[in-house]
Amino acid sequence: MTKINHIVFDIGKVLIHYDPNIPYSRLIPDEKERAWFFENVCTHEWNLEQDRGRTWEEAEALLLQHYPDHEKTIRAFRLHWHEMVSHSYDDSVAILKGLIASGHDVTMLTNFASDTFREAQKMYPFLTLSRGVTVSGDVGLIKPDVAIYELHAQTFGLDPASSIFIDDSFPNVEGAKAAGWQAVHFTGAEKLKADLAEFGIKA
Repeated sequence: MTKINHIVFDIGKVLIHYDPNIPYSRLIPDEKERAWFFENVCTHEWNLEQDRGRTWEEAEALLLQHYPDHEKTIRAFRLHWHEMVSHSYDDSVAILKGLIASGHDVTMLTNFASDTFREAQKMYPFLTLSRGVTVSGDVGLIKPDVAIYELHAQTFGLDPASSIFIDDSFPNVEGAKAAGWQAVHFTGAEKLKADLAEFGIKA
């Protein structure tokens, strides 16, 4: 069994989740308006631009310029994202903190929009640890592009063969494997504990 020297967390849904107490139906109560928003605004292409580092302020300004009649909806959606940052998966965050506290070398990789990540850093001090974070928007690469995993390994001096990459997105896990990483698909805290145990890591 390969000795694991590094643990790399994706900190998307591993850290942040869509709080069920903040449903879209509360922020955008009108069903037709909500459907319009996801059909015309919150598209895959729009999300990619956020991942590339466009700030929420810039995105909101552009949307208000193009859709002035939908100002209330646009501002409500941004509010959702800002509120979402303050809600975490307590169990997975506890695992992450526990790994750090027990001396495991942990670093993070995310495709958050940069300003969303900065907000998260204010609430979670462990995101500012010296191991650092590669924010894909900052470097112009988006998972599962193999290059971002290679960049992350180079930046932090990691050997992918002796590192575990943890991500909630299966395509990202497959992308990491293509770059030579050990990788596990995060679907919940209990499964994550079991997956790490197979590598000899107690979480």
